[in-house]
Amino acid sequence: MKTLEGIKSLDLDVEVPRSSRKSFAGIVHLPRMTDKARAYKNETLGEYIYPCPLDRLVLNYMEIDAESFANRAEGNDDLEISNFAQKINRWRTEEEKGLLRKKILDRKPAPEDMQWFEEQRNQFGPGRTDVVTYVDLNDLEEGHI
Repeated sequence: MKTLEGIKSLDLDVEVPRSSRKSFAGIVHLPRMTDKARAYKNETLGEYIYPCPLDRLVLNYMEIDAESFANRAEGNDDLEISNFAQKINRWRTEEEKGLLRKKILDRKPAPEDMQWFEEQRNQFGPGRTDVVTYVDLNDLEEGHI
């Protein structure tokens, strides 16, 4: 992990980002997206995708584009990102917050993607039929669960 002026940037070729279950200011996936955005700016993203579909859900919720968020993530520590998110979140209803959480944590593969999903799940956790969402799969693959 490289630290520039107190800001941690992961090398995602050798490290994994935080779990999507982690949150800043109640916004799940935001710490993971922050890790990936910093790696994107530092060209250490590896095989990860920024912005991925889950990132786009958070970016839309926060009403910020991917490049602007990456610039903010690169130049601000986790506390500053959390404070930024808090300012956005204070205008959101509990229903909006809950809907975003559900969209991220409960996102399952479409029927046409099930074969791929099951192959991945079986590769990283044979017999783990409890792994049913993309967040579950990421956590299993990266050792978060």
